[in-house]
Amino acid sequence: VTGLLMGTLDAVLDSTSKVAPFRILHQTPDSQVYWSIACGSSREEITEHWDWLEHNVMKTLSVFDSNEDITSFVQGKIRGLIAEEGKGSFVKEEDPEKFREGLMKFEKCFGLPEQEKLVTYYSCSYWKGRVPCQGWLYLSTNFLSFYSFLLGAEIKLIISWDEISKLERTSNVILTENIHVCSRGEDHYFSMFLHISETFLLMEQLANYAVRRLFDKETFENDVVLHDPLQITKRGLEKRAHSEQFSAFFRLPKEETLKEVHECFLWVPFSHYNTHGKMCISENYVCFASQDGSLCSVIIPLREVTGVDKADPANRGVSISTKGKTAFRFTEVRDFEQLVAKLRMKCNAISSPQHIINTEVTASSASDSPKDFDEGPSKMGQRDNSKTVSTEALMTVYHPQDAENLDSKMLKEKMKEQSWNILFVERGHGVSMFRTKKTRELVLRGIPEALRGELWLLFSGAVNDMASNPGYYTELVEKSLGTCTLATDEIERDLRRSLPEHPAFQSDTGISALRRVLTAYAYRNPQIGYCQAMNILTSVLLLYAKEEEAFWLLVAVCERMLPDYFNRRIIGALVDQAVFEELIRVHLPQLTDHMMDMTFFSSVSLSWFLTLFISVLPIESAVNVVDCFFYDGIKAILQLGLAVLEYNMEKLLTCKDDAEAVTVLNRFFDSVTNKDSPLPSAVQQGSNLSDTKTDHPKVDITDLIRESNERFGDIRYEDVESMRCRNRLYVIQMLEATTKQNVLRVVSQDVKFSPSDLEELYELFKKEHFLSCYWNVNSPVLQHHDASLPYLDQYRIDCQQFRVLCHLLSPWSHCANRDSLALWTFRLMDESSDCLINFKQFACVLDTMYNGSFTDKLKLLFKLHIPPAFTEVESLSPSKGGDLSKEELIHFSQLSVSSLGDSLESDSLKSSPEKGK
Repeated sequence: VTGLLMGTLDAVLDSTSKVAPFRILHQTPDSQVYWSIACGSSREEITEHWDWLEHNVMKTLSVFDSNEDITSFVQGKIRGLIAEEGKGSFVKEEDPEKFREGLMKFEKCFGLPEQEKLVTYYSCSYWKGRVPCQGWLYLSTNFLSFYSFLLGAEIKLIISWDEISKLERTSNVILTENIHVCSRGEDHYFSMFLHISETFLLMEQLANYAVRRLFDKETFENDVVLHDPLQITKRGLEKRAHSEQFSAFFRLPKEETLKEVHECFLWVPFSHYNTHGKMCISENYVCFASQDGSLCSVIIPLREVTGVDKADPANRGVSISTKGKTAFRFTEVRDFEQLVAKLRMKCNAISSPQHIINTEVTASSASDSPKDFDEGPSKMGQRDNSKTVSTEALMTVYHPQDAENLDSKMLKEKMKEQSWNILFVERGHGVSMFRTKKTRELVLRGIPEALRGELWLLFSGAVNDMASNPGYYTELVEKSLGTCTLATDEIERDLRRSLPEHPAFQSDTGISALRRVLTAYAYRNPQIGYCQAMNILTSVLLLYAKEEEAFWLLVAVCERMLPDYFNRRIIGALVDQAVFEELIRVHLPQLTDHMMDMTFFSSVSLSWFLTLFISVLPIESAVNVVDCFFYDGIKAILQLGLAVLEYNMEKLLTCKDDAEAVTVLNRFFDSVTNKDSPLPSAVQQGSNLSDTKTDHPKVDITDLIRESNERFGDIRYEDVESMRCRNRLYVIQMLEATTKQNVLRVVSQDVKFSPSDLEELYELFKKEHFLSCYWNVNSPVLQHHDASLPYLDQYRIDCQQFRVLCHLLSPWSHCANRDSLALWTFRLMDESSDCLINFKQFACVLDTMYNGSFTDKLKLLFKLHIPPAFTEVESLSPSKGGDLSKEELIHFSQLSVSSLGDSLESDSLKSSPEKGK
């Protein structure tokens, strides 16, 4: 609707403008007053305004009971649109006064701490039952807030982002388009936004940011951009969203940020036409993606650029030449002369002598002169046995191709290679090649064995990581080998479980290479360390890629293509399983109707996602799936999963339980073959099963992949990412619900509180935990929160937070020495002396206060007045009486028993002799 009522709103605001020939008026029955709603200079313009009003306003009016309510709503809506349009203009002009006015309203209405940073605000309607209330939606770093005051009725709503379990755009008969927010089981609907797409994107970003910061510390710690919530701005979030979409689409390093976007045309020499699209420029790359359906894309690393020139000034052309002797010609580029100058400067900076020295170091040269690291003699023996980095893919060592004896399968393999060579001649070879529909078609047929490692590296973007970090892997191997951690112990245990039937992993050569890659990655990324599925994936990577290449492919998979898959809670895999369930409901509704419990699909498909079908398909078929994954990302796995379920639809619909359904799918996977695979029969897993599994017809993997693309190829990358964001909130809230259930189950055995009271106490305890995290980046509570800890220790509070809860809940909250009692109680519970307590300790002491016997209460009071709980306290401000400042409370809570005497002696010099009496 952007700009639709621009003329109308300007006319309403500008009293000096001449009267337009066409107007839309609103009159309340039996009233002599007319309100000007819209105006236009032509019948077409006023008709356009009328259509908008019909579509967005009139359908809503039927819910009101009186004409006065209708008039109030319409007036509020039009005024909101006027304010919204004015707000849009001040954002562009960066009018600080307008934003300051909105900030003052936000602070006045909601009374949140001054550290809470307002990001932006929008005019909208909030639906309270069947009646919309016009007001303002405020988006801040930790809260979604809404305020409305109409006809004497005030509505105030505050929802913290970490409580949201569902955030989506929906529509129904009354609401043409709205934003649905679900928090603590309650549904909230907001509608009539002037810029709903922009609003929803910012809400999605803020919700996911808060969830990552508070619930998923292990991935958030690596996020430098959003580490400080006080630095978040609307413009920064928008830039971040565009940069993330850019780097994910083109498979670039996560550090790349989108700097410029230019609409232009790219000359496609092999098709002899100009394709329309967008040129995207970051610090180190120039990328292009078509928008005319040709699926043409190009990635040009500036390290490969040899020249940037103006070409055909009449058509505003830019020519970029690369080391591969390919010239890319862009035309109709806005400000093309300035662009040429900028790109030349970037290329000159990259091609500086110092940069050339750094990038020309190769992995092999680095391994010839390894750095010396100070490690114990026990580690040296292990390094001497396995320090040499392999420079060949294992497949070339164990299954070299015989060029003289070509059977029918090898002839087909050579024909595949020839098809790719023709493609390379036409469209270029290497990272800057043209990627088109033809490229995808060849990938779907299966990449030839000889080219698989090279093209995996290319399509995954790992080639860019490796080029930017020469010698890095060899250095990591030197540092990591010999280290002893939980990750290395798990790696050693799983080494010989990785493709044990393949001869490459029945020898020390393959096992040592696998050990080096997995250990190096665990050393590089201790937050992930090692996850069991990584050994299976890395084994396949080592078959077709050199060791260093396999390492960078693993980095690309774990850190970019499958984010959060391999952390302790495998959140990424759970999110994609939720996306998979959503796609099943859309594309296979009859299967959804038959299955009573959708969690079946999650349990059976977890290994599909974690291992890219490698663990369920024969190796010769699984590599074709990996081909598609590196080209299309998670979309390829989702499509194949749907195709598998559809292929087995009839049998699954007859299954009476989950076990029977699992058997059906396992038999299907055993029947999948790759009739064109050139691998020896001794290695092919499918051929070994051909004699034992005769009751299921054979299915060729190429046909299955082609079918998955034909049936489900309309699933768009953008839709998958949107579903990922939406389901991430749900998945994390489900994990939190599981944590809550387990904590309550354990604690309920030791207290007398009712289940409802105990649950309410848990919510208060958790909320107090988060309140210390909202506005303090370096909060010790946030730093100690770790989802990998036992359930009871995931959420803990410090002494200051405990005092707040004591004042709220303790029966002693009204006594004069309540701060001292809170301090002593905290010290009594802090058995580990880390100045933090968990929920069980908190609940048990409250249970004693309220439900304990008279003897139990006396015992508690007695313990509070002897060490280690007791310590002399007195506020440094006599005017405060027995109250302690936050700093004093934290100081006294950290005192150890052994240091109490010294502390009291030094404090006594500053206080009266009567201190402590």
